[in-house]
Amino acid sequence: MQTILTKNNCVITLLCTLFLVSCTGAIDYSNYKSIDKHQWFSENEITFIVNNTDTISKKNVFINIRNNKDYEFSSLFLIAKIEFPSGFQVIDTLEYEMTDIEGNWLGSGFTELKENKLFYKENVLFSEKGDYKFNIKHATRSIKDIDGQLPLNGITDVGLSIEKVIE
Repeated sequence: MQTILTKNNCVITLLCTLFLVSCTGAIDYSNYKSIDKHQWFSENEITFIVNNTDTISKKNVFINIRNNKDYEFSSLFLIAKIEFPSGFQVIDTLEYEMTDIEGNWLGSGFTELKENKLFYKENVLFSEKGDYKFNIKHATRSIKDIDGQLPLNGITDVGLSIEKVIE
């Protein structure tokens, strides 16, 4: 009986290891920036510089958000900008749902901290070699804060990850 359990445990461990290796093998870039005191002011852009040498592979770009129970909205509005090595810029206004219809947090995590991996760009080809600059700032406002003077509470970290598309 113990031999069977040991073999099953080995098989499960091997499968988990293969799964983790296969998932992390496609990551080209991953980085997080902490938000001071978990108060993100609208004028505070989060910047990531990504050096690209691969002009052939398609990639998926994700914005990663960690929030705690102090986040007070059901959605999150972001303004994301990519500046290419040539100076060309692409600016997007994005909206992401942070809760389901019943107000339950989306994302992963068993504690009060939730992590959301949000699609930003899908199957994109970075055709220029060099440094790409990604800027992310929030545009989420309460009814009483049209000008964005109050900080967005409860966002603990903002991240960016880029993964090769495996076909």
